[in-house]
Amino acid sequence: DMETQTYWPGWAYFLQHYGMRKPAAVILEAAGPLVWFAAQAIYLGQPFLEGSASGGQWRALAGLLENQEESRSFAAFLREEGTR
Repeated sequence: DMETQTYWPGWAYFLQHYGMRKPAAVILEAAGPLVWFAAQAIYLGQPFLEGSASGGQWRALAGLLENQEESRSFAAFLREEGTR
């Protein structure tokens, strides 16, 4: 989804800042159904998370986690960005 991809550079920067870029890529590629559960947790926790980022970003992240193909694409993006 193109809208979600607009958030990718910011998410990658955040993950890089905390040294989590590579671990996040591994989790996105390997976790399978567990990532789907994380998406559901984001949906349920969204009212509490609204203050820390825009609601659009949280919905985009949950949607990414629900979509295995998009999760893998983001993981590839993280790996690619890590080599630059």
